[in-house]
Amino acid sequence: MRCKGPLGLGATDIMQAGHSDASILSVPPEPFALIIGGAIREGTPSAVEAGLRRMGLRPESVADGTGGDTWADGPLFRLRFGSASLLAGQASAAALDLADPLHPSTSLLASSLPREWCAPGHCWAFVPEGGDRSAADPVQMREFFKTMVLLIDLFDASHFFWSPARLWSDAPQFRASIAEMLKSGMPPVLHLVAFRHHDTGEGAAVRTRGLAHFGGQELEGRIPSGWTVAEMVKRLARLALDIIINGPVAEPRRVRGLDAGEWVSLAPRGTEAPPTVLVEFDSDFG
Repeated sequence: MRCKGPLGLGATDIMQAGHSDASILSVPPEPFALIIGGAIREGTPSAVEAGLRRMGLRPESVADGTGGDTWADGPLFRLRFGSASLLAGQASAAALDLADPLHPSTSLLASSLPREWCAPGHCWAFVPEGGDRSAADPVQMREFFKTMVLLIDLFDASHFFWSPARLWSDAPQFRASIAEMLKSGMPPVLHLVAFRHHDTGEGAAVRTRGLAHFGGQELEGRIPSGWTVAEMVKRLARLALDIIINGPVAEPRRVRGLDAGEWVSLAPRGTEAPPTVLVEFDSDFG
């Protein structure tokens, strides 16, 4: 693909209007992360390997055909940190296409990507070994994201992409959110889940993307009259956090909302892939 940019996109662009998920590319079969950084652009693969070794990630060369070569080209390395094992290499054309910031399927919680973000060697892919199975193990995912913090520091990264949400984040902000997660135990929902603003034909709605990777379900709800998109995202993010920590919504239920008199109705709809929970808000005050 041909790089386009620079792209001046603000934090609210994560909620892209007018794009339903009907036209979005299918979710990739295995999660991966992309990192753009000055140290990557300026270094050769051998220099990158030396940096990985200094960081204590014990890189070892691996042959193609290991699974990570779907999203990574050229020399592949296996990295280890704690109990985590991941494959690393220069991002493949398939990975770059999936992460294209100008495609309507891509969400952004970042400022501007470098003009040559997808030039050869400028972007590296990191694939946790075990694929979707690793999402079922909170310890594995925690170790994977701890490794990403080290890599962001090593590569002086400017941007971070998480494939299950197809979401670009500001790398320093992502790093700070993971550091906070390690202290508080609260996952950084806004950096791991995209919140997509779209029109259902019956009104404006917000739907999550990437939540199913952690909780087995996505959320979707129509925006009540008079609410802003930000108010809706705030509430869905709270519900998403509850699903990540406590597991999927198994049956319909009604719970109290954020404001006095506010109620939230949750209705699992298991006929879709991935399963979706329909969310409706109402109030004691009409």
